[in-house]
Amino acid sequence: MTQAVTKKALENKIDLLIDNLVHLSDPTGEFSIQVADGSIIDNKSFNYWEWTSGVGLYGMTKYYQLTRKPEVLQQMVDWFDEQLAKEPVEKNINTMVQMQTLAFLYEETGNKQYLPYLEAWGKWLYEDLPRTERGGFQHVTFGDLNENEMWDDTLMMSVLTLAKLGKLFNNDDYIEEAKKQFLLHIQFLADKKTGLWYHGWNFNSRDNFAGAFWGRGNSWVTIAIPEFLELVDFKENDAVKAFLTMILQYQIDALQKYQDPSGFWHTLVDDTSSYIEGSATAGFAYGILKSVHNGYIDDSYKPMAMKAVQALLANIDETGALAYVSAGTPMGETKDFYKGIKKSVMPYGQSMATLCLCEYLKEFF
Repeated sequence: MTQAVTKKALENKIDLLIDNLVHLSDPTGEFSIQVADGSIIDNKSFNYWEWTSGVGLYGMTKYYQLTRKPEVLQQMVDWFDEQLAKEPVEKNINTMVQMQTLAFLYEETGNKQYLPYLEAWGKWLYEDLPRTERGGFQHVTFGDLNENEMWDDTLMMSVLTLAKLGKLFNNDDYIEEAKKQFLLHIQFLADKKTGLWYHGWNFNSRDNFAGAFWGRGNSWVTIAIPEFLELVDFKENDAVKAFLTMILQYQIDALQKYQDPSGFWHTLVDDTSSYIEGSATAGFAYGILKSVHNGYIDDSYKPMAMKAVQALLANIDETGALAYVSAGTPMGETKDFYKGIKKSVMPYGQSMATLCLCEYLKEFF
């Protein structure tokens, strides 16, 4: 039996998640990663320009759109004021996700100081980002070109960003490229047998690395497809729209089979010996609930999402910290690698829970 939740209680829970998010830091460096060129990347702190904080900002945009709370908008504005005053950050797949929020802030505030950044980053992504064989977005990260590799994270971090900038600048080339990237990633990452997605594809070795159905990687897909379907002005009978919707439902059908009795999903979706994982669960619940709300799938999938929502609500503590979140996860060469990733409170876990609860909040309007 699910516990009744009020609109006010739900907003209070989201406020807690965001408060925890914006104060996250890693003073000991425990969760920092040393990349191939020797650089140290801070994956935990909110005030650091990396995908982890970028996804955090993305969740805040969704909450602001629903509630119009001025303090949430100000937190996002302050973040960019501070970051844009520093030396320019390296452009790569994972630093690109911030541009989704900056594009939103430009639409919301009309601040033309944002435009040169949006234009330059969009141009780099479309023209200069290295491509894999067959033209896929190469998953370039800090200190590592990951040559000829495609990862499912790319859809969330950069392909959605390109589509957002295409809408902002009325640039059809960006939109069409984003469509192509979704199709390419489906070709090489979606498993035909299960409907789940592999973490990556390597054109050099012609394999899917460990062949892992990594939870958070799969959840990027469950988030990104409905976000893309909502963002792009598809015609009703558009073939790409129909294909993406079919792929989404195929994945969600698989997720229904693998959901843990607790309501969570495991960090390896099909492996019950791997730990339950909070960020993936939040991402799945968001994508499923959004897909129901937008009519991409029917209402029969809603109980699965609500079971996950209840599990998440029960595992956000009094400080607003979401439990069972795996730390930053590079590409693994074995499935055991994913099982060994330590857990902590992370910006993307906070944000993905925010996304999920914001989608649930829509039911109270």
